[in-house]
Amino acid sequence: MIALAELARLAAEHADDLARPVAPLRLGDRLIDTDREPVLMGVVNLSRDSAYRESIAVGAASAVRKARVQAAQGAHVIDIGAESSRPSAGLVDVAAQLRALAPVIEPLAAEGIAVSIESYDLAVVRAALASGAVVVNLTGSHHDDAMFSLAAEYGATVVLCHVLGAHARSLDGSDVQADPVPSMLDGFGARIARARELGVEHLAIDPGIGFGFRMDDHLGRARYQATTLLHSFRLRRLGWPICHALPHAFDVFEDHFRSAEGFYAVLAHLGGTGVYRTHEVPLVRAVLDALALSDTGL
Repeated sequence: MIALAELARLAAEHADDLARPVAPLRLGDRLIDTDREPVLMGVVNLSRDSAYRESIAVGAASAVRKARVQAAQGAHVIDIGAESSRPSAGLVDVAAQLRALAPVIEPLAAEGIAVSIESYDLAVVRAALASGAVVVNLTGSHHDDAMFSLAAEYGATVVLCHVLGAHARSLDGSDVQADPVPSMLDGFGARIARARELGVEHLAIDPGIGFGFRMDDHLGRARYQATTLLHSFRLRRLGWPICHALPHAFDVFEDHFRSAEGFYAVLAHLGGTGVYRTHEVPLVRAVLDALALSDTGL
């Protein structure tokens, strides 16, 4: 049970990390202080295997329309993927992904809408950046050097995702740790150093609670996700904004699963998150606005 006493204990135990500054997030030519202006990352999925049906676009025109709507609702950047990250979903060959992505990214980029490409495939990322994407949502680590060099070439921001395996579709069978933060600090730290060495100037880090780990106990998964959200501020010592894909916890919320991301946005905010990847942009925007209005200094 989340209670003020437990939150106070958590803050006191890791007080040195709580107020650490992080670098601004770069979206193309724009730099955003995510502590002052939380960044919303909307989601458009080009794969019909994606778990969140409301985010699925049935074609390029549908994807462009959805992205425009999300931008109008307050999304700062639109994350576009052409293959589901669910391990059980069908693989989509690279050629098909390339055919699907360009007709979506190019018009959005031409309109000034910041686009993120969610992928672990080098060819897909290269084509997306060439089409105008400005963020690489990197859901793997098996091609880090090539990915970092490519992102540096295009001046793209890289979101590093914590995945227990080579990439989101190739897990190594590991279970999540009770406290994953120490290993995340080590893993992210080494990857950040390498990215910087290869010329990447702007980064964000994603603890990967939305995908990329094996946990068959769905209620246990929701518990792990909530706990990780609250502990995320401990990663601020790495110096980069924290990005979270907000859960929808179907086994908890059931018929009301579309409201779940609003609830988890509160936990993410308490945990020092700067970038909120969400399928429910207006809901999460309203929740963050309400939190900004709150004043505990009674």
